[in-house]
Amino acid sequence: MFRKMPFILLMFIAVLGMVHSWIPVHAQSILYGISLSIKALIVFFLPCLIFGLLLKASIGFSRTASKTILFLIGAIIASNFLSTLFSFCVGKLAYQFNLSMDFPAEGTGLDPAFILALPKWIGNDIAMGSGLLLGIFLGRFKPSFASKVSVWIDWITGGMLKALLYVIPLFLSGFFIKMYHDQIVGSIIRNYGPVFGIIVGSVFGYVLFLYFLASRQSSFLQVVKNMIPAAVTGFGSMSSAAAMPLTILGAEKNAKNPEMARSIIPMTVNVHLIGDCFAIPIFAFAVMKSFGIPDPSFLSYLIFAGFFVLAKFSVAAVPGGGILVMLPILEAYLGFNSTMLSLITALYILFDPIITAANVLGNGAFAMHLSRINLGQKSERSAKVLG
Repeated sequence: MFRKMPFILLMFIAVLGMVHSWIPVHAQSILYGISLSIKALIVFFLPCLIFGLLLKASIGFSRTASKTILFLIGAIIASNFLSTLFSFCVGKLAYQFNLSMDFPAEGTGLDPAFILALPKWIGNDIAMGSGLLLGIFLGRFKPSFASKVSVWIDWITGGMLKALLYVIPLFLSGFFIKMYHDQIVGSIIRNYGPVFGIIVGSVFGYVLFLYFLASRQSSFLQVVKNMIPAAVTGFGSMSSAAAMPLTILGAEKNAKNPEMARSIIPMTVNVHLIGDCFAIPIFAFAVMKSFGIPDPSFLSYLIFAGFFVLAKFSVAAVPGGGILVMLPILEAYLGFNSTMLSLITALYILFDPIITAANVLGNGAFAMHLSRINLGQKSERSAKVLG
C-alpha cells in the first residue's frame, strides 16, 4: 500500500472530483469534520512520535565514538541547513508566480459538521529536546536498558506511523471535498505545474553540483552513473531505507575511502534529506502564495529553518514520513491553517518518489564528500570505530 500511496491519492482526488456534486452538503460537512478531527489527533499525538523517534535516534548515535559522532551530526546539520537556506531563495522565486486563488465569499464555504478540540499538552520543541537528551543519557550510561527501550520505541512508533499512513486518504478526502465545494481545486492544479518544475530543477541541480565538487570533472558522469540504481530504487519504493543497500554500493564505488562511506550511509539515510529540505519549504512558499499569506522574512525563515533541521532527526523512513513531523512546525512558524496543512501533505506525498530519489542521491554525495575530508589519516580508524 505504501508504494501505491501516490496512485491511491490520485484516485481519491479524481473520484471526489467526479462525485462531489452528488454528495449531500451535510455529508460533505461530516467528512470535512472527520478530516479536521484526524488532524487534531495527529497534532495531539505528534509530540509523542517526535519524542520516540528522536530518543531512538540519539540512543543509536550515543553508542558511537564521541568525536566521530559529533563530527557526523554537525556535518548533517550543516548540510541540511545549507540546503534549507538555498530553498529560501528558490521559494522566493516560486512565490513570484501567479498562484492566487478565488476563495468563496464569507458564509458560502463548506463548514465542518463538528470539531474535535484537543488541548496542546506539550510543545514539539520540548519533545525534541527531551528525546534527544534522554536518548544520549541512556545510551551512554544505561546501554542495556537503552537497547530494550529502543526496541519498544521502534514497535510503538512504527505502529503509529503505519496507522497514520492508512488514514491519510480519509484525512485528505475531507479537505479535498471542501476544496471542490469551494471551487478552488482547479486553480491549484493549474498553478502548481511550474512549482513542481522548480523543485525538480533546483534540487537535482544542487545535488549534481555536489557530485561535481566531489569528483574530478573527467569522472563526474561515472560517479553519477554509479548512484542511478539507488536513485531508481528510492523513486520506486518511496523509501531511502529500502534503497540503502544500493546506496552503499554506489557510495563505495565513488568514495576515496570506501570503508568510511559504508559506515556513513546507514547513519545518515533517515536524517540527511536534501530532497525534503528543498521540496517542503518551496511547497510552503507556493501554498502561502495560493492562500494570500505574505512570504516570511529572512529572520522568520531562519527560526523556521532551525526547528525544521532539528525535526529531521525525528523523521521515519516510511512514505510520507518527512511531512508528518513538519505539520506543527509549519503551523507554528509559517502560519499554516488546517486546509494549508492538508494541501502541502497531499503535494508532498504525490511528489514523494522524486523527493526520495533526491534524498538518495544527496546521501551518496554526502558520503563522497565526508570520505575525503573526515579527519584525514584518521578516517580509516574512525571507520572501524563506526563499523
